[in-house]
Order: sequence, then C-alpha cells, then structure tokens
Amino acid sequence: MDWISEAKRNKKKIIIGVLAVSIVTLILGLGLGLGLDLQRCQNQVTPHTSCRNRCYEPFDNEKPGCRCDENCVAANSCCFDYHDICTAPTEQWECTKVRCGEKRLTQSKCHCSDDCLSAGDCCTNYKHVCQGEKQWVEDTCDNLSTPTCPAGYKQPLLLVSLDGLRAEYLQTWSALIPVLDKLRKCGTSAPFMQSAFPTKTFPNHYSIVTGLYPESNGLIDNTMYDPVFDATFSLSSPEKNNPDWYLGQPIWHTAKYHGLKSGTFFWPGSDVKIADSFPDIYIPYDGTVPFEERVFTVLKWLQLPANERPDFFTLYLEEPDKSGHSYGPVSGGIIASLQGVDKIIGQLMNGLKQINLHRCLNIVIVADHGMEETSCERKEALQELVGDTSMYVVTEGPIGRIRAKNKDALWDSAGLVANMTCKKPDQKIKPYLKANLPKRLHFANSRRIEDVSILVDTKWLFERDPGSLTFCSGGNHGYDNDFESMHAMFISYGPKFQNEKEIDPFSNTELYNLMCDILEVSPSSNNGTHGSMNHVLRQPYYTPVHPAEQSEPTQCPLVNLNPEDDLGCSCGEVVETNINKRLNLSAEEASTAEKKHALFGRPRMLQPDQSYCILYQEGFISAYSHKALMPLWSSFTIDNPNNLDPLPPVTPDCLRADARISASQSPRCDQYTAAGNLRSAFLYPPKIWDYFHNTLLKKYASIYNGINVVMGPVFDYNYDGQFDTPDQIQQFLPDTNISIPTHYFIVLTSCRDSAQSVTSCDSELQTVSFLLPHRADNLESCKSTEAESQWVEDHMWFHQARVRDVEWLTGLDFYQGSNRPVPELLRVKTRPTAAIYRKQ
Repeated sequence: MDWISEAKRNKKKIIIGVLAVSIVTLILGLGLGLGLDLQRCQNQVTPHTSCRNRCYEPFDNEKPGCRCDENCVAANSCCFDYHDICTAPTEQWECTKVRCGEKRLTQSKCHCSDDCLSAGDCCTNYKHVCQGEKQWVEDTCDNLSTPTCPAGYKQPLLLVSLDGLRAEYLQTWSALIPVLDKLRKCGTSAPFMQSAFPTKTFPNHYSIVTGLYPESNGLIDNTMYDPVFDATFSLSSPEKNNPDWYLGQPIWHTAKYHGLKSGTFFWPGSDVKIADSFPDIYIPYDGTVPFEERVFTVLKWLQLPANERPDFFTLYLEEPDKSGHSYGPVSGGIIASLQGVDKIIGQLMNGLKQINLHRCLNIVIVADHGMEETSCERKEALQELVGDTSMYVVTEGPIGRIRAKNKDALWDSAGLVANMTCKKPDQKIKPYLKANLPKRLHFANSRRIEDVSILVDTKWLFERDPGSLTFCSGGNHGYDNDFESMHAMFISYGPKFQNEKEIDPFSNTELYNLMCDILEVSPSSNNGTHGSMNHVLRQPYYTPVHPAEQSEPTQCPLVNLNPEDDLGCSCGEVVETNINKRLNLSAEEASTAEKKHALFGRPRMLQPDQSYCILYQEGFISAYSHKALMPLWSSFTIDNPNNLDPLPPVTPDCLRADARISASQSPRCDQYTAAGNLRSAFLYPPKIWDYFHNTLLKKYASIYNGINVVMGPVFDYNYDGQFDTPDQIQQFLPDTNISIPTHYFIVLTSCRDSAQSVTSCDSELQTVSFLLPHRADNLESCKSTEAESQWVEDHMWFHQARVRDVEWLTGLDFYQGSNRPVPELLRVKTRPTAAIYRKQ
C-alpha cells in the first residue's frame, strides 16, 4: 500500500508542477502580449477630427484623420468644421461660438482670437458671442450728459449716409429695424429732414457737407452740362473727378483749415482733389466694398494714435437706395434692404461699445432723399406736346431740363415753355423758365441749370420721346422736395446731442453749421442759418444775435394837409383835406398803431444806404422807400373775425398824393399813364389781389386765431435769391424811375398754440410765407381762367416760402422786437416749407 501512496504523491507533484509551469507560461505570455500592445498603442497616432488650431496646415499623408489644408475640399477629406473655422473667417465679419478663442488667421476679415481686443481687430460682436456681454441694442438708453471717452480722447464726429432712406420708413418698419429705432428713440431725431431740390444723390450729399443749395455748390444734378467747360458731368464719366465742378467748402476742408483731421469712407466729393487737397484719409469710391468692411475700417481709424486719428469721419452706404430703385419703396426688397442696413449700423454700435467709444462718439445718420414708386405706364413725353424734339437735349426722369442741341444757336426758350404749358387736361408736367421757378426751390442761379426746367407730378416721369426713358419701373427720386415721399431721415446720437428728443423738421443745408459746432470750428459762408439748430445740442457752441440794422428810418411828418403836387392823380369826389386828417396821428396814436400792427417789432433794414421812413395809419403801418418810390413793407394785424364776410372794398380809381411825402420822392400817376404797359396797384390791403383780400385774409385770421401780416415788393431780376441793389435794378429797368417788382412777399405770423390769439401769444410763433411772382399773366396755373376760388389759393401755396427766403430777397430782418430768444426765432424763420401745412 506504500507504493500506491507514493505514486499518488508523485502524481500530485507532477500535476502541481505542470500547473505551475502553465501559470508561469500564461503570465509570461500575457505580459509579453500586453507589452507588445502597449508599445503598439504608444506608437499609434490619434486620427484628426477637427480643424481647430489647424487651419491651412500642410497635408501629411502619415497623419490619419480629416484634413484642413486648402486642397481638402477637392479631396473630399475636410474636417466637419473646416468651413466654420477656416473659410468662414475669410468671408464673414462676425464671431460664432465655434470661432471664439480661434488661432489668429491672417486672411480673416476680423478676429475672434483671445488677443483680438488688445490688437483692436475683433469682430464687432466678439464680446457678445465670446464673453456673453449684451449687444448695444439690448441696453437701455444711456444718459450721455457726461461723455465717457478714453484719456486724452477728443469727442469725434461720424457722419453716416443711408442713401435713399425715406423718412417714413423709420415709422412704418420700426419693428424690423431695432438698431435705428433705438437710436431714434434714445438720441435726437426729426420726423423728416427736407432735401434740397432736385432730390438727387450727388447734389444733396454735397449740400449736406457744404451747407449750400445745389445751385451754389455746383452739383445741380447727377448728370449736368457746363456751357463754359463744354463738358458733361455724370457719375460714370472722368469729369466726376474734375474738381472744377465742386464749389463751396466741404466740411473736411473746414476741419483741416482749423487744424483737425478727417477720414472719409466714401462721400460724394471726398475722393476729388477739391481746392487742391483731399481729406487726410480717404478711400476712392468702389461700390463693391462690403458694408461690413466700411464699418470695420472706420472702427480701426477711431483707434489710431492721437496724432493720426481723424476728428471727423464719413461712412456711406448705397442702400436702401439701390433696392428702392429696383423694387420700389413699398416692397419686400426694401424691407430686406432696411434690415440689412440696420444690421450694419448694429455692427457699428457694437463695435463702438467694444472699444469703449459708444459714449464718446457723436453720430449723425442721414439720408440724401426719399424714394417714390414709378411705372413705365406713367410717363409724359415732350414730343407729344411740341412735336419734333430733334433740336433739344433733354434730361429725363422725375425732373426734366431742356437746352438747345446747338449751343451757339439762339432759341426761344420762353416759346417752348408756352408751347408746353397746359396743353392737355390733367397734365402731369409743368414747364418753367428757371427764373420763374418757385423761389423755395433755390434752383436758378447756375449756368449749369438749363433755361427750361420741368417739374413732374409725383409717381410720374418725363421723357423726350415715347419710350425713350427705359429705366422707369420700380422707384425713383428727384421730385419737388416738398413731396412727402422725397423726405429724408435724420437721427443724431452722442454726448453733444440731446437725449430722447424729437425736433421739428429742418432743411439739410442746416447740417453743415451744426457739424461745425460739434467740431467747434467756424463754418465757411453757406446757405444755412447758424444757430437755428442749437436746440439739437446739449450745450450750444455758437450764440446767434440779431444782425445790426444797416439803414435806419427817417421821419416823414405831416406838415400840410394839402400835398404840394397832386402827381397827376385823382380820387373822384373825395375831399382830400378831410381824408388827410386821418394821417395826422398824435405820437400816442402812432405808438398804438405800431403796437397793434407791428406786433413783433418793425422789420429791420439790412440793406445799406436805404432811405425810407415809417408811415403810420390807424389800420396799418408801412415803410416808404424814397429810392424805390413805393412801400418796402406794410404791416397790419387782423384779429380772429366773428364772421368770414369779405372786408369792405376800396374806393375804386382812387389814387392820390400822400401829403407826408415830397413830390420829388413820389411816383407820378401820369408816369404810369405815359408808360402804356404799366398800371399802378396797392402794395397793402385792401386790394392787392381781390381774392386774397376778400376771402383768404379773413379765412387765415379765423384758422390761426388772428394773424399779423407783413407784405411788400421783391426785386430779384438776376434770380440769385438775394435782394437786387439799386444799380442791378437799373440794369433791368433802364430809362425809368418806376420800380417794377419781380415778386411780392407775404409773411403771416400767428401763435403756434392756436388757443392763444396772435396779440397775446406767449408761446412759439408759427408762420406762413409766400413769394408770389409778379407777371403779366398767371398761365402757369391751368385754371387761371376759372373762378378765383378754383386756383388762387393753390397757386399761392405752390409759391410758399420760408421767412428766411423772404429776408434774403428783401434785406429785411423780422421779429427783432418780439423779445424771443434768437435761436427760437431762427427755427421759426428756417422751418422748411414742407413742414408748414395748409389748413382748411
């Protein structure tokens, strides 16, 4: 039994040994295998799955995974984020979450790298997307009464043009343009800004930066002919770069002359060597430059060192004008365009906030004009009115101009106008000799304005021959600047402007003076009225004062009730001595008459060397000119009437000598009789014009709760919009001392608060003024042969004017005795005609 036990013990040992060897073998095998796998793992390269920090790295065939080199697209092996990380930055101007913290790429439009803030080249939404800050539009309105500027940083001015942005768009589409809407609400805005006539792009942009009407700034249209140069200017011709076309002093030159710098990213005239110089920084016009690039560049300019940085900047965008032309002003195309420019302005404001200039920069955002719907079905052709047009050069569109094709030939421009006037019922065009255009248009005093101008009804177009105007559907502009569709937008924002304020409409020629005040420089001579925009500013820079009178009145006392000479005049059975007693007013009676009839002080005479005296009557007062031999003005007040019955008529055929004026300083009735083609007329009511006297005066006194009326003659034979000197008048009226006015002015003044009468008004004044042409007929009104009620009032309002226009044409200055602040009076005087509404 022992051997059996021994055998069992040996077998057990053998089994244990085999197991031990097996375990060791297994362990060694596992260790070796794992070691080999570990080595293989250590030697293995992880395949690439993203382009983050790998954009445009060279392709390496040894490296597995997706590619990020320039040829990966062709090889269909790009990583999934190749476009977002590598190509989008070269095409787009905004950060995305994917781009935040990106590796800086030289080809990027803007950057989202961690160092972009210090480099000053972040995309405008970097802080919003990558750091979680609010966008500018999401903030509440800032109180900018205390500007926040970097140390040593002077407040700059940025002028932005959104071409063709009709004022009405801001109201109609406000919900779709949140950035512009916030700027409008938080800054200072106006319901509209009146464009200059014609309402075209180059004329108005240049008016904005010079303060000059197109007739004075040289650019009377986008296309024009100069007979002295014998050359034609157009936006696509080399003449556009000829500085001889550009008159006046653009604001970038004004800034330079006062030691400031300018940077212009497009503006008509800014890339032209006007007055032998350019802005300090300017970009030649190229309409293909993306809007985002324009904003980004201006933001970079704002970060230049102080010795290089401009003080004045411009930024120009062609939209929504281009879309308005293509699609019309009420269209999906316009809405998309407005949303596009709103996004661009949003980028500007985000960018300013990002560089901490959003409480430092002063911004003016304007349009040059509005936009109107047009159709090829609404055109009137010159040929249909006059027949053969081969001898004419015709400017077509929303405004027309005509000149002779042969520049050396004499041609009958007046005959052409007569042949075009009122030729068919409901005619949509109205021809004028340029001297006869309404004075409110300021469109005559330039050799580049042809003799014949055509005003076109809104929505209609003028063409030479049927079908000759092919660009006719969609939208257009150029019409009468009183048309609502031609009104331009205005918004200002910044520490120098008022917060959350809406002002009254104004003319764009007032902007130049305003911008000079913001830059704190003295403006060049211009057509604006300095100080009229003081209410826009938080602290006005300029304080206007009343101009000093140049010619004071003399005395014309009543010495004798019987005139020394009857002047060849007669007054029927009237006993002149009895009537003349009415002229014998005491000092107290004269003072009472002046207080009633010159409510706001007598007009001051700014013409030098004028000889005149004030004549007092119970019913009116007047200033009689010893040179013109007629009243320079007559003033009277009509209270709110109890009824609208006509005023009593004047004694017919009653002309007599004024006993207060010497015969040598009086016109003679027999002079008019001898002249044959002249007749005398009253220069004060009643009976300047029967309908005006009989109906309109009392109507307006009722509507406006009493009115003060000042009226008198205008002499503008050279149609420059300024009063003619006696020598100039004599050139046009030789061999006679009879003065024949070219126009008559009427200034009606009432209280803006209609609850207050004009005689007790302590609020702001309101005015309605007219410059009525003095012509042999009124054929410009096609209804002039009908009853006066059918056309006279329309005719008068078509020739409406500003008080300032009247002042320029007469050399008078109104309201100096009103005891109102001068800036307030200037606002009243410069209120544009489009903002003075006709009441019925």
